[in-house]
Amino acid sequence: MAVLAEQDSEKAARILTVARDLVLKRGVKGVTVAEIADKAHVGKGTVYLYWATKEDLLVGLFARDFLHAVDGNLDALTTDPDLSRPHRLCPRLIHTALDHPFVRALMTGDADLLGVLTQHPRSMKLLNSLGPAALMYSVLPAWRQHRLARTDWPLDEQAYALQALMDGFTEAAIRTHALPGLMVDEPDKVIAAAVTALLGPEEASPDDIRATADEGLRELRRRRELLLASITTHEE
Repeated sequence: MAVLAEQDSEKAARILTVARDLVLKRGVKGVTVAEIADKAHVGKGTVYLYWATKEDLLVGLFARDFLHAVDGNLDALTTDPDLSRPHRLCPRLIHTALDHPFVRALMTGDADLLGVLTQHPRSMKLLNSLGPAALMYSVLPAWRQHRLARTDWPLDEQAYALQALMDGFTEAAIRTHALPGLMVDEPDKVIAAAVTALLGPEEASPDDIRATADEGLRELRRRRELLLASITTHEE
C-alpha cells in the first residue's frame, strides 16, 4: 500500500481519535469501521487507505498508548535520573499502566474492552515485548549490576517474584474489591517499601544511579523505535 501524502495525516489523526473514543465507550466488539468513518467525516474507503483491516487500526491504537507511556517515562527519567531507583520506578510503572487504558486493558486481559484482540498476536507482542513487565525484566540486571538490587538470587526467580509483586499491586489499584477491607492512605509508599523488601537495600553511588538511568534511557529509546516501526509497518 502506498504511503499517503503528508497532508492526509490530519485525516488519520481524526480517524484514530474517533476510534479511540468509541472503543473506550463501547469496547472493540461494538465498533465498526463504517461508524468510525462516519464520525470522522471520511469515507469508509479512506480508513482502509491507512489501515488494511479493522484489527490493524485498533491494534495501532494500542501501540500508540504504549508509545505515549514510553515517551512519558523517557521524559521523566531524563529530567530526574534518580527515578531509576527501584523503589521509585516501580510505583511509576504501575501509574503508567493505570493512566493508559489500552496498556491497562492488555495487562489485565480486559475482554470487555478489547474483545478477541486481547489475544491477538500483535496485541500479545506489544504486551510481552514492550509492556511494563518486559521493561521490568530488562532493568533488573542493571539494578543488580549497580547495587540497587540483591544478587544472591537467580535472575529469573527474582524477576518472577518482582513481576508477581507488581501485578498484585496493579490488580489492587485497578479493582478496588481485590483487597476487601484493606485500605492504606499512601499506596505508593507501601509499593516502594515492598519493592525494597524484595530487592534489598539500595546501596548505589551517584555514578551507579547515573549509569542505571543511562541504561534505562537507552532501553526506552529502543522500545520507542520498535513501536514506531510497528505502527509504520501497518500503516503503509
